Amino acid sequence: MNLKELEAELGTLTVFGGVEADEVFSEFRSMLSMLEQKQESRTKASSFAWQLYRHMTDDWTSYLRDLIFTLETPCTYFASIGKPIPACIEQAARHDLSILSEAAGVTTELVSYCMNAEGEYIPAWKAEPIDLETLYFERLAEISRHGFGIFAKHKMFHMELSEKAEKGFVIEPAQYPDPISLQELVGYELQRTQIIENTKALLAGKKAANTLLYGDAGTGKSATVKAVCNAFAADGLRLIELSKNELHLLPKLLDELGANPLKFILFIDDLSFQDNDDDFSALKAVLEGSISARTTNTVIYATSNRRHIVRETFSQRAGDEIHRNDTMQETISLSERFGLTVYFEKPNKALYCEIVRVLAAENGITLSDEELALEAERFAMRKSGRSARAARQFVEQLCARQALNENKE
Repeated sequence: MNLKELEAELGTLTVFGGVEADEVFSEFRSMLSMLEQKQESRTKASSFAWQLYRHMTDDWTSYLRDLIFTLETPCTYFASIGKPIPACIEQAARHDLSILSEAAGVTTELVSYCMNAEGEYIPAWKAEPIDLETLYFERLAEISRHGFGIFAKHKMFHMELSEKAEKGFVIEPAQYPDPISLQELVGYELQRTQIIENTKALLAGKKAANTLLYGDAGTGKSATVKAVCNAFAADGLRLIELSKNELHLLPKLLDELGANPLKFILFIDDLSFQDNDDDFSALKAVLEGSISARTTNTVIYATSNRRHIVRETFSQRAGDEIHRNDTMQETISLSERFGLTVYFEKPNKALYCEIVRVLAAENGITLSDEELALEAERFAMRKSGRSARAARQFVEQLCARQALNENKE
């Protein structure tokens, strides 16, 4: 079909009508609608290219493909709950995708020719033939690995309270997710193995254990959780980080994620409670099994520097409550409600030096092992003890020092 016919057909989209809300696609349609008006169409072509460039790409075909893949549609709904797509909806989707395939292949040269502007400057973009219909339905068949909507575009998220949102919260993608990998972590192999095996159970659709990672500060508890997410993101794993004051919304979050085909780690970092903390009851209910607590696609991973994550004072222990012992048992046993607890202890000298040695080698530090060990120990003393975090900070300091010396030379 010619571009004028294509513009008319784009107005008939149904299942994929949501593309109209995208500013790049909107400018593309505006450009096609003005092809017979040379000057206006050149201006629109520039606007379209500018919108495309703003998304840090010049590849129109790939941009439209990714937009379609992440769109929430009736097709993604039925695929996510494992039911066949109704015949009329599938027919409409295939019709839309054939039209969008034509749109994705529109080149700068074709637009220039149709507006009689050959030889005149138009900002260029890349485009090539593509079969979006085949690609889309292949992707739907693997929706448990790819997901849809924002979960198809990102792998780490954080929860934000919002009075405007119907459920009281929104899920926002992390703009700069931690890229740490399992290969970067040194030591604590036993601890990581437990977390990895539990995560594999989640990905296999089994009931994974809610897990408490506890122990000394700086031993890599949070880094382990993020590295596991990065390692299995391609298999359909996503991470949503919650703060303590958002725990009362856990049941609503679990309800929202329950029908999602992906698997989710609900990550609570540096968890601790004060006595009589309202959020304590919210987490306790989920761990013990409230109505919406146990879905097979979510697991809670919490980190804490304390084995007993409810802070308690001596005065509270000696309180005047008649059944004080019952109350004490309730608070100190919260950690027991996690199906799996993994202890990260402060590294001994040998492990600390090994972490330093590996990190130094990865970063091209030229000091001998003896010099590294001596300086690393001195650094640990200034940092109040050995830890994986101290080792990483020490190596970062060495990198800065080595770069400075190289610049002087």
